[in-house]
Amino acid sequence: MTTIKAEVPDSLYQQVIALAQQENVSIEQLVTRALAAQVSALLTKNYLGQKATQGDWEKFQQVLAKVPDVEPEEYDRL
Repeated sequence: MTTIKAEVPDSLYQQVIALAQQENVSIEQLVTRALAAQVSALLTKNYLGQKATQGDWEKFQQVLAKVPDVEPEEYDRL
């Protein structure tokens, strides 16, 4: 494990304390969960951005044109 030392605004720290108490976890656990969630979101955003650059709009349109223009089955409707 690695220790990270960070300065945060007092108002944010007070919110963290309140949330940790509400969730019945330690401040360390709450901050670790929040950091993990944010890192995961950023990694996912970067991954999807990279995949998006590999796409080909023309090929997508060609494939989409092959899809029949029919109403969905009853069980498949929103």
